[in-house]
Amino acid sequence: MTSSTIFSGVSPISLPAAATGGNSPLTLRDMLFFLRMRWLWIAATTFAFLVLAGSYVLTAEPTFVANTQLVIVPQVSGSEAQRAFAEDAFIEGQLEIAKSSDVVGGTVTALGLDTDPDFVDQTPSLQDRAKNWLMGASSEPDTASQEAAGAGPRDRQPQQQIEDGRIRDRAIATLLNMMGVRRIGSSTIIEISAAASTPQKAVDIADTLARQYIQKNIAMKANASRQYSEWLTRFVSEQQRGLAEAASALASFTSNPRDQFKLAELQSATDARRTLYENTLNQLTEAKQRITYPVSDATIVSRATLPLSKARPRSTLIIAFAAAVGLGVGFALALIRHAGDRRIVRPNQIADAGGLPFVTLLATSRTSNGHSARFLAAGTGSSTAAAYPVIPGMAELSATVVGLRRKRRVVIGIVAVNPGGGASTIACELAVLSSISGAQTLLIDAAAQKSSLSKSIAPHSSTGLVDVLDNGELIRTAALPLTPTLKFLPLGKVVAVSPAIRLSSRRTQLSFAELKKEFDAIFVDISAFSASPDANAIAPELDGVLVVTSHGHTSIDDTMHVIETLRNVGAEILGAIINHAPKRIES
Repeated sequence: MTSSTIFSGVSPISLPAAATGGNSPLTLRDMLFFLRMRWLWIAATTFAFLVLAGSYVLTAEPTFVANTQLVIVPQVSGSEAQRAFAEDAFIEGQLEIAKSSDVVGGTVTALGLDTDPDFVDQTPSLQDRAKNWLMGASSEPDTASQEAAGAGPRDRQPQQQIEDGRIRDRAIATLLNMMGVRRIGSSTIIEISAAASTPQKAVDIADTLARQYIQKNIAMKANASRQYSEWLTRFVSEQQRGLAEAASALASFTSNPRDQFKLAELQSATDARRTLYENTLNQLTEAKQRITYPVSDATIVSRATLPLSKARPRSTLIIAFAAAVGLGVGFALALIRHAGDRRIVRPNQIADAGGLPFVTLLATSRTSNGHSARFLAAGTGSSTAAAYPVIPGMAELSATVVGLRRKRRVVIGIVAVNPGGGASTIACELAVLSSISGAQTLLIDAAAQKSSLSKSIAPHSSTGLVDVLDNGELIRTAALPLTPTLKFLPLGKVVAVSPAIRLSSRRTQLSFAELKKEFDAIFVDISAFSASPDANAIAPELDGVLVVTSHGHTSIDDTMHVIETLRNVGAEILGAIINHAPKRIES
């Protein structure tokens, strides 16, 4: 047989001519059909994105984040509005101090991060190499090694120091990218977060950053107090000299008082100098105490704890994002594929383009192939319907053909657009069902390219259609009775010209007009249009032609070419059959 499958759900659909003027609106049925047809594209694209996301989640190195919180006590004064403004400015300054290179560098030194592979990558990445190549520069390790190789023994130590400094700077830059400092709301609490490859390392970095920040704050305050103390020391010395001079002047004037007003003025000046000196001396003492016992503006209120789960990669978010992007991309690809797909998948494609009275869908079945031909080859001689395993749905197509027979369409040819379309199987099925209905039926194998019916039903037949064309009397012996109401005329041995072309000459001993007198229905299996010119030759001699296409394989362009060509030679196209339709499409 020309078909590798058997058909089970048939849905003949009579469709009106296509409406002119404007495009038809998009309906829910169209969208559901699109999803049924292209769901595999959407699912495959989504699955591909999920696989990529899953691969990244499984292979990416996990990152853990630990947080340390500190409370800052701003030393501000003034009105309430002034204090609020000064407080915000003070805290913003403290955030920048916490991210300074001194704090980060101290953490790198304290934890030895300049020797940690997570923070110091000795080999430049592919991205760094590409950037250096675009900028016309080589990677840093190569430059350093070349300088070290060309340097003498005296220069090796400075070169090593330079290289160590570069490594430390790289570790500091890496840590800056892996840490964060933020203010919690409008409070005076700041949070220092640190990311690392292990939970313990993240905790150590966060706590060390907090301690380094406090040490930096203490050092800054101690340095400010030291500078203030030095200034106060100089100021105290000046005040002491001034006090001594004022006391000396007062003592000199007291020993020889001439003017009581002058005496009172000197006494007041001396007292003012003494008060200023004593106040300055007290401030100097306090400043020295702040240098000796400095107090930080920040205090740790919550040390970092071991994170219970990784912070990055965020598996759920990545998977959800990949699924959303995959659905979107898959839907877009499916739309592009659907818009540019010229293959036949819906009956209205042929009905609108070819103006056919009906288009029939035949769905594939999981049953064994060719069972109708084997049943006919068995030659049981029974005419009962129970003896033949009727394929569900084919009876509906047969009923449509019976309606055509009432319109005097007795001789019907079945031609496929391309080989393997299933025209032979459909012709055989229609003949069997026609005979079961009681009509005298003749099935003719005129497919010279591939006579699958003759090979399946009558493989050992000695005479056939080729012989009948030369001697009309042989029709009685060549036409094999398969059932009381069904006969089969095999192809015979083709020598040069195919039987279809010989029938078109009308110079043969076989006449369809004579056959109509004996048979109620005649089905002619014709070679595929793309494989043989037989359809063009024999189609005008028939009462009508059924064009068979393959769902999802035959293009609408090829089908329209067949229909238009057959109409040009005078054939009547009765309808079309979309074969091999999936069950979900047929339903």
